Amino acid sequence: MGMRRKDTRFFDAFASHANVTLKAARLVRSMFDDLGRAQEISATVSAAEKEGDEITHGVIRMIHETWITPIDRPDIHRLITRMDDVLDFAEAVAERIVLFEIRETRPDAKELADVLVKCCESIQKTMQLLPKMPRVELLECCGAIGALEDLADDVYRRAIATLFKAPDDPLIVLKWRDIYDALENATGRCADVANNIEGIVLEEA
Repeated sequence: MGMRRKDTRFFDAFASHANVTLKAARLVRSMFDDLGRAQEISATVSAAEKEGDEITHGVIRMIHETWITPIDRPDIHRLITRMDDVLDFAEAVAERIVLFEIRETRPDAKELADVLVKCCESIQKTMQLLPKMPRVELLECCGAIGALEDLADDVYRRAIATLFKAPDDPLIVLKWRDIYDALENATGRCADVANNIEGIVLEEA
C-alpha cells in the first residue's frame, strides 16, 4: 500500500480543496459580524465555491486518467464529493443571508458558524496529514470532527427551540430555520468527510 502513495496529485488537490473550504467557512462566519457587507462577502464565498468545483472536477478527471491511484478510486471520489458538499452548504448559508436580507444577527448562528470553521480547520489538518497516513493522528482528527458535529447538533436544536419560542414574524422564523439548516448540514458533511477518512485509514494504514 505504501508504494501507491507516491502519486501526490490527489493529495495536493484534497489539500487545496480543504484550504478553499476553510476560507469560505471563515467568510461565512464573518458575515454574521458584518451583515452590511453581506453581498460582497457572499460573492467571495461563491468564487471560492467555483474554485472548489474546479478542483473536484479535476480530481474526477484524474481518477479516470490515472492507471494506479494512491488510494482506492471509490474512496477518492467519495472523499472529494463529500468535501465539495461542505463547500456547497457554506455557499448556501451565504446566499440565504443575502437573499433573505438578514439585517440582525443571532448568537446561535455565530456559534454554529464557529463550529463549522473548527470542523474545516480539522479537515485541513487531516488533508495535510493524509499523504503520510499516520493512523493515530488521523483517527484523532476524525474523532475531533465527530465531537464537533455532536456540538453542532446541540447548538442547532437549541437554536430551533429558541426560534420557535420567540414572538417573531413567521417569515423571520422560516428564514432563520433555513439558515440554521444549511449551517447544520455543512457540519454534517464535515462528519461525512471524517467518516470517509477513517475508512481509508483503517484500510490503508
